[in-house]
Amino acid sequence: MTAASASVTFGPDVADADRIRLGHPLDADVCVIGAGLAGLSIALEAAKMGASVVVLEGRHVGWNASGSQMGTVMPGFGLPLSDLIERVGLEDAREMWALSKQGAEAVRARAAADVIPDLALSEGALEVSNVDVGEKLIARLQMLNEDFDTVAEGWQIERVREALKTQRYFHGVHYPKALQIDGRKYLMGLATLAKQAGVRIFEDTPAMSLDAAGVMKRITTPSAQLRAQHVVLAGNVHLGSPAQRLSDTLLPVWRYAGITEPLGERLAEVIAFQGSVSDSDGVDHFRIVEGDRLMWSFPETTWAVKPERYARKIARRIRTVFPKLGKVAVTETFGGAMGQTVHGMPQIGQMRPGLWVASGFGHQGLNTTAMAGQMIARGMIARDDRTKLFAPFELVWAGGKIGRFVGHGVGVWQRQVSALEGTLARYRERAGLREELREARLAEANARAGTGGPIA
Repeated sequence: MTAASASVTFGPDVADADRIRLGHPLDADVCVIGAGLAGLSIALEAAKMGASVVVLEGRHVGWNASGSQMGTVMPGFGLPLSDLIERVGLEDAREMWALSKQGAEAVRARAAADVIPDLALSEGALEVSNVDVGEKLIARLQMLNEDFDTVAEGWQIERVREALKTQRYFHGVHYPKALQIDGRKYLMGLATLAKQAGVRIFEDTPAMSLDAAGVMKRITTPSAQLRAQHVVLAGNVHLGSPAQRLSDTLLPVWRYAGITEPLGERLAEVIAFQGSVSDSDGVDHFRIVEGDRLMWSFPETTWAVKPERYARKIARRIRTVFPKLGKVAVTETFGGAMGQTVHGMPQIGQMRPGLWVASGFGHQGLNTTAMAGQMIARGMIARDDRTKLFAPFELVWAGGKIGRFVGHGVGVWQRQVSALEGTLARYRERAGLREELREARLAEANARAGTGGPIA
């Protein structure tokens, strides 16, 4: 595909077409370490503001989690809104939420056909509950609509099950202004836009060491040294020796996903919602792609395996949630390591003069990487200090190898609790229906007895 205005090819092979390594000393205003969604967003925004920008990537653009995501764009963070308010107060929470909305709008603007074409944009996101939470739903909707200026609709159980033919879900919150895009094409489109803006991207160029003292920071690579006034650490859990202590504040979580074979009309008979769907417990996340295929994200682990090993597990999960689909085959799989923070919020801000961090975007959504790009670029170039809003979410050690085992155990436990709560909720629902049917039959029998009619 080509952009009509620029005749630039977008797609997964763009990075390979002109991949270059840093082989000579270089000075720049800004050096971004990490060419994922966050790093490229920061580089693009800084270049648009007039800075000279270099991006160092140890492998290739978007090689891990950034190139393996579902492409959902909606406001908010991984931390529940009520917890965010409790941590920072209502006013700061509102400002942070507004910034996340700006990030979502930035992605939407780039998804326009004349900026990054062929992103297969679809509208709407639906968050469904594993249990019956009617009263909590009403309170949340009031908060979103009144206090956070966010369009959100409450869906009753009947409407959820009309759109999703399964008994596993109860109420839902619909975000009509959320969107989905082809995440891989968006990532490569960001790289191309950054290059067009003057950003120099060096792949196969890991940062071996970092000296952050002084006005000009020094970054050493295998074949050359780079100096920059500002350095942004956007390498997630893969920063390694230049910022090992920062990497240790993230719990690496591998999220796997698959895409089914074409399912034809039977998919439309079971799923009538064209946006993305996620459950409130964060277990499943899915949406229709290419008209009649299902993209499904599940499960999570704290270690890396080959994604294809989970093809059958994903297929079984789909059949568990939607038994009416029957047997399905998962023909494509992908996955990557996300960096998840202990407190559930992204790491965005200045660690010391000229040294910035943009990390911890696991479970945060595409909007937060775009938001980080805007905030850090403005902080570096225009001295906008709104990154201080994230100061309460300090860098917390994630526990190292022990933390991985604990994190896996907690994740398994949470999924088991969620499954049990869902099972109990569905049992109570069935029991209630049986009781209503029994009472209806009893009332009918009493009515017939009172009129002298036959009793069934």
